[in-house]
Amino acid sequence: MAQHASQNGDYFASSEDYPNGRGKEKLPSDNGTRSSAPTPPDAAYDNQEGEVYDPYGGKKLGMVRTALIFFTNQVGIGILSLPAMLHTIGLIPGIITIIAMGVLATYTAYILIQFYRRYPSIRDVVDVARIMGGKPLEILVGAAHVLNLCLICASANVTLSIALNTITEHALCTVGFIGIPMIMCWLLCMPRSLNFAGWFGIPATISIFTSVLIVVIALAVNGPDYTAVANGGSGYWNEPINQPLQMRLGPNPGATMNQKFESVLNVAFAYAGNQAFVTVMCEMRNPSKDYTPAIIWLNAIGVPMYVIVACVVYRLAGQYVVSPALGSAPGIASKVAYGILFPTLLGSGLVFGHTGIKYMYNVIMDKVIKTRHRLTDNTPLTWGVWLGLGTLFWLTAFVLANAIPAFGSILGISSALFVTWFTFGMANAQWIFLNWGQQFINWKKTSLALFNWFMILASAFLTVFGLYTSISDLSARVNDPNDPLNVFTCANNALF
Repeated sequence: MAQHASQNGDYFASSEDYPNGRGKEKLPSDNGTRSSAPTPPDAAYDNQEGEVYDPYGGKKLGMVRTALIFFTNQVGIGILSLPAMLHTIGLIPGIITIIAMGVLATYTAYILIQFYRRYPSIRDVVDVARIMGGKPLEILVGAAHVLNLCLICASANVTLSIALNTITEHALCTVGFIGIPMIMCWLLCMPRSLNFAGWFGIPATISIFTSVLIVVIALAVNGPDYTAVANGGSGYWNEPINQPLQMRLGPNPGATMNQKFESVLNVAFAYAGNQAFVTVMCEMRNPSKDYTPAIIWLNAIGVPMYVIVACVVYRLAGQYVVSPALGSAPGIASKVAYGILFPTLLGSGLVFGHTGIKYMYNVIMDKVIKTRHRLTDNTPLTWGVWLGLGTLFWLTAFVLANAIPAFGSILGISSALFVTWFTFGMANAQWIFLNWGQQFINWKKTSLALFNWFMILASAFLTVFGLYTSISDLSARVNDPNDPLNVFTCANNALF
């Protein structure tokens, strides 16, 4: 395929933008031939020739920095819910769920590069939707795209507020502790190139490893808090205090079906990074060559890390495990771990926040102001639009973080509504689209077609039932007079 790189080009530009053609080459499909996929509603996307350029002067990401960005936006918040998930659905079902979703996330991530090779002008997941379903699907997915990114960033702010309350022993109103990291993330998102996040990924990656290691060492040396202060004076599912540690191989009878299902959704959230992969892909020097190795490295490290961290913390904390998991080691160790985790949580806000702001910026400049050719300009107009949209995005995340202040519930709602589709279902639909008319030509294609159709139906089920369980659990907590959880509250959400 044509080399998708330029010193200062435009990755959205097609052969229509460069009629003289810079290095015209036919774009091969993933298997070297074009399938009989349905004609996309926007014909400008089909049969493109020439190079594709980046309006931010990007195309600077190689495989290593791409893998670091992927690791930053995926291995962060989600890992903190996994030890409690094991205690809820059981050790064996939990491990199977983590590995199975990791394999599925790797497969669906690979489908994204197949789609990019066919339609190299895509800039984000919304462009994919426009190609597949025209304007109606573009609008629907665009709204969902931004809202989900806001929810993910809101969950980072909630986690950071728990950390700040834990470290400072509730020195400030919780609304303020949600606002402080929001301002920090807003500042981090102001550079208009995602190239910055590649370097930020290094300290973010180190911080998640270090913080988890501190908790594991503290638990191994001192054990968990057997008085279960963080869980309200009992085990995670109301087990009595000061009892020998227990590990459940199967589902916990103390948890309801809704709570078990929400725990499964929390595993899905741990693989929420796929949504930003297309945006990052567009800033790579050579995505066709480097994207797949970056994905393999991400999950070759990430999935075993999820399993090891979840199992070790659960083994050492037992029924006194806490979610987020860093609170499982009480006292100074937990405070130190939360302090070290800051770069990872801020990195999640940076990557997901930048992805959402960049999408809105593209839409405003392309469709409203109609100045796509000025995307790279450093003018009061372009910077005013970027700063205004960045402020709007993070204010929305701030409102959501205060409206859904429960860590597990915000992960469950985000997973049910969006992650099941952006990580799984939508990618499976892309495979169907790319192979339309060829789905059943042989046994291999037939098997893949049936699997992808099944995953689309499974995503629909997870959305309906998952949203019901997450909202039900959140409503029960808000209405519980003994639970301090409330919307826009100054109440302390520290773990101890």
